[in-house]
Amino acid sequence: MTFASEITDRAAAVAALLGADVEPRELAARVSQLTDAEAISVAEASAALMRCAELAQVAAAGVIATRSARDAGQSGLAQSRGHRTAVSLMQELTGSGKADAARKVRVGESLVAREAPEDAVASDELTVVDAVPRWDAPLSAALLAQAITAAQHDAIRQALGEPPVAEGADADHAAEARDAWSLAAEQLIADAATVSLEELRNSARAIRDRLDPDGAHRRFLERFERRSFRLWTDADGNRRGSFLFDDEGGMLAATVLDSALRPRRGGPRFVDSAERERAADLTADERTNDQLAYDLFLDVLRAGALADAETVFGTRQAGVRLVQVVDDTGASAPIAHSEDGLASLPSAVADQHICDSGFLPVTVDGCGNPLDVGREHRLFTPRQRVALAIRDGGCMWPSCDRPASYCEAHHIDPWAKQGRTDIDRGVLLCRFHHMNLHHHGWRITRSGKDDFVLHPPGGAQSSPPIPMRSRIPLRYAWSGIDPRRRFQPTG
Repeated sequence: MTFASEITDRAAAVAALLGADVEPRELAARVSQLTDAEAISVAEASAALMRCAELAQVAAAGVIATRSARDAGQSGLAQSRGHRTAVSLMQELTGSGKADAARKVRVGESLVAREAPEDAVASDELTVVDAVPRWDAPLSAALLAQAITAAQHDAIRQALGEPPVAEGADADHAAEARDAWSLAAEQLIADAATVSLEELRNSARAIRDRLDPDGAHRRFLERFERRSFRLWTDADGNRRGSFLFDDEGGMLAATVLDSALRPRRGGPRFVDSAERERAADLTADERTNDQLAYDLFLDVLRAGALADAETVFGTRQAGVRLVQVVDDTGASAPIAHSEDGLASLPSAVADQHICDSGFLPVTVDGCGNPLDVGREHRLFTPRQRVALAIRDGGCMWPSCDRPASYCEAHHIDPWAKQGRTDIDRGVLLCRFHHMNLHHHGWRITRSGKDDFVLHPPGGAQSSPPIPMRSRIPLRYAWSGIDPRRRFQPTG
């Protein structure tokens, strides 16, 4: 199928759903007359049409950017139309913001290259480079096949970055790095359909850090050097402040806020009576979340090291919990990750915190499954919650991004029917999805230590079961101390 016929067919599909005679001003009223299934079909068909149109748009953006290169001077395409850059011209042509225009230009430039193949006759014409394979070739192929969107392409490519080439490295080492990055891109493309854009971007960064621990350590130090805090007074006399956090400082600040405001943000409900009373008071507080956050940080500043942690934060004191993978020989992985958010950190950071706060050992198998602890408690114990957080990384409902500290532990086998409070039979769900499961007929099953499986209401005849997989960074964290082995091609 040609591109022209594909975009024509998709436009026809939208028109068929809405009616050929509908006027733009009548669109909302026409859609409001459709059934739920028809309204969803309109959204899906429109998204497919937009993907086609966006593909043409980013290809044009790449050509415009190439013809507006700095060495073209005032004769460049963008410059001849009164713009400094191709991004500025794309903003005018599309009516989009600067960030969106810049993304279109970046993706377009990855599709179109200015250099001709070695055996081509030199000319000023643009040539699509097929002869020289690049590590990001799978991304371009997936975009052209519409397996991923331009936003997903950009998120993966920007987060993975360029493969590192050490000074003095030979061609074989450079090729090995490109192959590893290419395989990482292929696996992220496969995951793109089931995760949010933000999770896809974070996962790509985590994989990059595991493939390049030296680069991860360098980036960690660079962010640490950029840390800053400043105060100023604006024109209206308001005192303002601005933080630029390093990795650890940012995680600590987020944990302080989450620990104090979790009841207002949909945190877990299964708490003791004292915590339940405090949560009710906080929920009823007339202050906005931003005002509560402000008052909290001022309280922390005032109290300093003498703060009463239980009074301020409730049953879970604010603190950053790090996960470090250690194999059965005692060797540590070069990259650790935070329990909430799964942010990558050099293993030296985890080692440093062990000196201050100790550690909790959790034995897992090669897929990250912790051991059972039996049927001693109705609710999962704090140690079991730690193990579930290490294994799941947050809410396991497909496409949900809620971190582990916002989740409740769900028994997939009802306790009343002799279900066990075992880690293997428990799964983390955020409050919304936990309630949705119990009240709308969803079920979760698991065979042995295979993936958990989510069964929609109505059985298999209505919708097929959905695999529930842990966060992408965790699937690579348990793949072995040397992450490059995870990305070796088979055969």
